[in-house]
Amino acid sequence: MIMVIGNVLDRHELAALREAARDLPFEDGKATAGRYARDVKSNLQARPSDELEAVLDTVRGKLLANELFTSVARPRNFARLLLSRYGPGMEYGLHVDDPIMKGQRTDLSFTLLLSDADEYDGGGLVIDDPIEERVIRLNAGDVVVYPTSALHRVEPVTRGERMAVVGWVTSWVRDAARREVLHDLDVAARAIFEDQGKTPAFDRVFKAKSNLTRMWADD
Repeated sequence: MIMVIGNVLDRHELAALREAARDLPFEDGKATAGRYARDVKSNLQARPSDELEAVLDTVRGKLLANELFTSVARPRNFARLLLSRYGPGMEYGLHVDDPIMKGQRTDLSFTLLLSDADEYDGGGLVIDDPIEERVIRLNAGDVVVYPTSALHRVEPVTRGERMAVVGWVTSWVRDAARREVLHDLDVAARAIFEDQGKTPAFDRVFKAKSNLTRMWADD
């Protein structure tokens, strides 16, 4: 399941993160690419620092506070977060992300844009699909969540600068189909509660979701 979530960062938070990101030192993004992705990766990444970690901590906190993100991802841990930057001529060719990062399984990937869509041309996130490629362009502050198992690429940037926080989630529920079932039950329970309150129907749906979570969650 691919999910776009809007306004994870409000305009004040976005402005603060953009300002902080501008002062960070960047280095060649190949440093964190896997063996086979290294040859197709052309971007910059913020060098590890306390200032970078403060930016990434803000993003972690906002994602964990977002009801839709937590429903879709069931996050147990963030395996890794990076701040990436693409200028004219930079791109990331077709690749699949590493299944293990820093000793943790990667189930879901996400990209949270810090640049407005009108600040750059190109730079779309292209996710491989059995029927057709999906090209995703986001507004600043929006995030797209997608399976780490998917082949994907970032189109060449032809104008301006594309800055984003990218990351990988270890989910409590590793199976994508089961995560989707739990998300659907979240949506159904929320709709019943908002329309009718805490009814017997709500209790049954919530019970089913809770018990399936117990059955499917990794220890």
